[in-house]
Amino acid sequence: MLRIKITAEVDGIKSEYTITCGRYGKLNAALGRAYARADVPGGRKADAERLAALIKALTGREPRIIERGDGQIVLECYGEHLDGFARYAELAEAIRRWQEETSR
Repeated sequence: MLRIKITAEVDGIKSEYTITCGRYGKLNAALGRAYARADVPGGRKADAERLAALIKALTGREPRIIERGDGQIVLECYGEHLDGFARYAELAEAIRRWQEETSR
């Protein structure tokens, strides 16, 4: 598993976000998930919107947003998102190593 932790201020609200990445399925595809929090101003929907905007700003790609029946909101990131995160020196080496170790 690869965990990317980001602290950011979006719309005047400072939050810490964690995107957890793994390899899944027959194709061993990279998939990252982050969960919107309910304990922040505006609740889960507002937190999901802020996190989606942050991911798009950092990677150039919008994440997929899934609203579950139990009220949770999950944001999914894929390989192209990891490529976008890898443009940042702070993340590049860790992402490269993780991709090498987990590829088949």
